[in-house]
Order: sequence, then C-alpha cells, then structure tokens
Amino acid sequence: MSDSNARAAAGDVMAVAATTAAGWRRAGVAGAAIGVLAAGAAAGVAVERLTVGRGMRKKARLALDATGPYGSLRGTPGRAVADDRTELYYEVDEVEPPAPADGAGPEGNRRRRLFGRKAPDPVTVVFSHGYCLGQDSWHFQRAALRGLVRAVYWDQRSHGRSERGRAQADGVALGIDQLGRDLKAVIDAAAPEGRIVLVGHSMGGMTMMALADQYPALIRDRVAAVAFVGTSSGKLGEVNFGLPVAGVRAVRRVLPGVLRALGTQAELVEKGRRATADLFAGLIKRYSFSSRDVDPAVARFAERLIESTPIDVVAEFYPAFTEHDKSGALPAFRDVPVLILAGEKDLVTPSSHSEVIADVLPEAELTLVPDAGHLVMLEHPETVTDRLADLLVRSGAVAAANVGEHGSTAQQPGR
Repeated sequence: MSDSNARAAAGDVMAVAATTAAGWRRAGVAGAAIGVLAAGAAAGVAVERLTVGRGMRKKARLALDATGPYGSLRGTPGRAVADDRTELYYEVDEVEPPAPADGAGPEGNRRRRLFGRKAPDPVTVVFSHGYCLGQDSWHFQRAALRGLVRAVYWDQRSHGRSERGRAQADGVALGIDQLGRDLKAVIDAAAPEGRIVLVGHSMGGMTMMALADQYPALIRDRVAAVAFVGTSSGKLGEVNFGLPVAGVRAVRRVLPGVLRALGTQAELVEKGRRATADLFAGLIKRYSFSSRDVDPAVARFAERLIESTPIDVVAEFYPAFTEHDKSGALPAFRDVPVLILAGEKDLVTPSSHSEVIADVLPEAELTLVPDAGHLVMLEHPETVTDRLADLLVRSGAVAAANVGEHGSTAQQPGR
C-alpha cells in the first residue's frame, strides 16, 4: 500500500469513527463500547473504501438482496403460543414420499449417499437459531434435509416472524429459561408425538439446555439425538471477543447501559445503523466469519439477518447471556447421541466453551472446524451438514447409509 493510500485509509477510519460517534451522541448515549468493538473492523472497511466507492457498495448490497437465494426456503407455517401468550412462528418441512426421479440422476445419488431411502421411524428434527438471527440461518442444512426427514424451524420470540415477547413488552426481564419454555411450546404444537432431534446454534443451544433443565422427562422419553453448534453452557461474561484486556473491561463496564439507552431510542438508532452500514457490515463479518473467501452473497445474507433484529430486542436479550449457566442441565443428554460442533476461531462463543460441554458429555462427538467463526453453518455448510447427517444416521432418525464419501471434507472429532 502506498503512503498516500495508507493516509487515505487512516482518514477513512477516522471518518467512520467520527460518523458513528456523532450518531451515538445524537442518540444521547456514550459510544465508548461501540467504538471498542468497532476498532477491529474499521481498518477493513477503510481498505475496502480504497477500491470500492460507497455508491458501488450500496448497489452491490441491493443486487445481492434482490438475487441472493439464501433464506428463500419456506415450509408449512404454524404458530405456537408461549406461556405469556406470545405467538411463536414456525414452519414444518414434511417428509416427501419417494418419487421415481429420486432413484436416478445426481440428486437421487446424493440423497441415497447421505440418508438412504427413508427414515425407519418417524422423527422430527427441531432447529433453534441464535441471537439476532432467525430460522433462515439454517438455509444450507434445510436445503440438504428438505423432504428427507421431518423438520421444524422456528423463530425465537422477538425474532423473525414471531411476535415480540409480551412479557418483555410489559417490563419482565428476559431469561434463557423463558426460551426453554418457548421451545417446549413449539414442540407441543409442531411435534406433539414421536421422537425428536434437537439442533441449536448459539442461543438456540442454550435454549435446548433450558428445555432439559425444566423438562427432563421430555429429554428422557422423546429425544433421540442432540446437536450443539457454536454454543455455551455458561460463563459468557468472561468472553473477550478477541479484544485486548483494556477493551474487554471497557465493554463489560459500559455495554449493558449503552444497549439499554439505545433500546429506548430505537427509531433514532435504526437511522444511525443505516447511515453507518459499512461499519456494521465490517463488524458483522468480523464476528460472524473467519474465512477470507466467504461468498459475498452469504456475508450479505448474514448482514440482513442481523440487521433485521431491532436494537431494543438486541438490548432486551443481552443481559440473559451473562446470567446464563446451564452446565447442570447437560447430564440430561448423556444417554443420547450428541454432536458438539464449533468454529475454532469463534469470537462470540469460543470453541473452548464447546470443549467444556464435551467434558461433561464425554461420549459426544466433538468437531472443531478450522478457519471458522461463529456462523459456522453458513461459513462451512458442508461440514456442518455432513456431521448432522452422521448424527441422524447414528440416532436412527434416518436409514443407515454410507456417508463416508460425502463426509470426507468434514473434520473428525478433535479430542
């Protein structure tokens, strides 16, 4: 990089920081925590600005929004009602009867290689998504499983198409236990009978732990297998987010108050988010992915999922994570096949947290994916799908099949 370009990059970093800080000042809150989190992303944004103008980047985002296929899969809609009367939106993908075309061609070969002809016993796979995401974050896994096994995808309260939490609207603080009860309501509505497989990413995995904590009989009697993807059983307050010690301390000290203040001025803050879209795109990429060559359409899809979560919902959920501790619920899963999978470079729920879960569940398969961040199911979808396919076969959820060839790119247990 030339000296002139380097100076331009530095100027762009300062411009981004100044614009952001001004936005937070207009919102009437301190921007210290946001500035600390943004530091690692700002340089990347500046470098991109050297070669790509703002107008071009905006056009590229619009083009990706218009043509990207991600998040387009839909199933049969339904609604469950939580214990506080919040309506929770879910969709069901039913098992399709074998068609003549399934027996020939590359698609038929792929299905047989992955899963065999059909499931030997009706099983429902229930997918729970993470914080600031939605059911569409499982896009690649949904595409692979579609028509092969009955699957339920749902939006957690205040996310996606689910209703804003009614208890929270009335001032009740959100806890992970509430999410566990929400999952129970979805299971009662969408899969009231038969065996189930639970799959959860990040907050979704915590939701599954809360379910086990409150409904151990359900786990014992109906759960056939479990997959924890990029999640944690507790001590999230100790995560450093890839920041230096001073930065971590600053974030922990001021971020809860900053988020609460931002949540009270949601309309103004949303305008600020749109005005600083480049900075937020850099932040999202840094804390979602590790690979350098992530498909731009996938990166933009992740942005859209996270951007769609209102700031007041972000603020509402955040305190629950520092209080989360469900390590005592993990033994409930000891008698079923368990997959524990995480990106080795996850900055949000570090892979060490998955290793802690594996220590409690020593019979589980632990897969640590190299060069993968928090959204590992979008960043390395084949690896995640392969390991889920193997879990479903091991649990008897689908017919026994030779998954070795298809799973050759999957990382084997790291312990």
